[in-house]
Amino acid sequence: MKDYVRVGLIGFGKQGSHYVRMYVERRIFPKFRLTAIADISPQKRQWIKEKLPSDIECFDSAEAMLSSGKVDACIVTTPHAVHPENVIQCLNHGIHVMCDKPAGVHILQVEEMNRVADKHPDLVFSIMFNQRTNCVYRELRRIVQTQQYGKVRRINWTVNNWYRSHVYYDAFDWRGIWNGAYGGTIVDQCPHQVDLWQWMFGMPDKVACRMGFGTHHDIEVEDEVSAILEYKDGCIGTFNSSTSIPNGQNVLEVNLDGANITVKNDKLYLEKFCVPEPEWQKGSHGIYEKPVVEPVVEITTDGKNLQHRGVLEAWINKILGKGDSANDGREGLASVMLSNAMYMSAFTDKVVELPLDGTAYYNELMKRVSVSKPKPPVSDPLGPVRETFGVKDPKEVERYFGISEPV
Repeated sequence: MKDYVRVGLIGFGKQGSHYVRMYVERRIFPKFRLTAIADISPQKRQWIKEKLPSDIECFDSAEAMLSSGKVDACIVTTPHAVHPENVIQCLNHGIHVMCDKPAGVHILQVEEMNRVADKHPDLVFSIMFNQRTNCVYRELRRIVQTQQYGKVRRINWTVNNWYRSHVYYDAFDWRGIWNGAYGGTIVDQCPHQVDLWQWMFGMPDKVACRMGFGTHHDIEVEDEVSAILEYKDGCIGTFNSSTSIPNGQNVLEVNLDGANITVKNDKLYLEKFCVPEPEWQKGSHGIYEKPVVEPVVEITTDGKNLQHRGVLEAWINKILGKGDSANDGREGLASVMLSNAMYMSAFTDKVVELPLDGTAYYNELMKRVSVSKPKPPVSDPLGPVRETFGVKDPKEVERYFGISEPV
């Protein structure tokens, strides 16, 4: 048995080119061998032949690559709506598959993908939930699950650090329109945080959401989001995001019975109550007296944040039978359902209950898709690829992928 995995890539765009750069610069798991790339763009295929190592074979379709016998596993980095279709192709060819986030754009297609995956238990189907490797979110999840500081009462997450200008939308013929991206901020920028929300706090029971569609950009989809997420136990969460704030922040505040916890700048801060608030309520106090709290301290974590490389390594190890920590691709359904619930509420101006009916959401989504205006072909399909390979500062590449040193 080989001690490495031959990997193919479907879709050589902005995200796909990042994986390729990781490989050619030897910043990725040694047992990962990139042997093939499939892309429908003639310009991209020509660039691959001219710029990449000759042992990386180029194909004009996913089908041709998957049928070639050149790959054991495949990474899917096509536009979001095509992810399930490409994953199903891989599985039906007996190919292990890593799906980039999100799993898809609506519930029905992700459910179908999961049904196919269930028919192939011998294949490793994983998903790129790289933010789950971040030590601060892992530690926060542990605290919540163990109820170390009691139950969660309130969650406030402001994610305004996903700034995008018109250049971003102009660089792709599918982004920014319903019949292409099938969504904006929530699908394109915040699937990370939507997944982390349900991964750390569980699925809410009700969602109410307001969105601004093309408020600050010349696009059809949303660039402003404000959602309220309710739980049966009384916990209420707010999720706010925008792609129009030049110096935005990513701040998560969690209020528990016995403490306040804040995530900011990749650090975890604790403000512990000397007496848990439910116990304080039982005592006799002054009208405006508040519980005493301890000074704010930083919570110690294991410091590990392996990001994309870590997720890929776990996937490859599981394929080789040497580990079992890979993200299960089927878990992508939960975050897609949560994002669909946000859209459904914004579309209908109603509070939405979960689990959400996939058919009902699909019908609402198609109303927008049916009147979506196509964008003209981009003038430079290679623009995102050249941008990826044009970054000269290796620290920028390392920050993106959570790499500390070449492997």
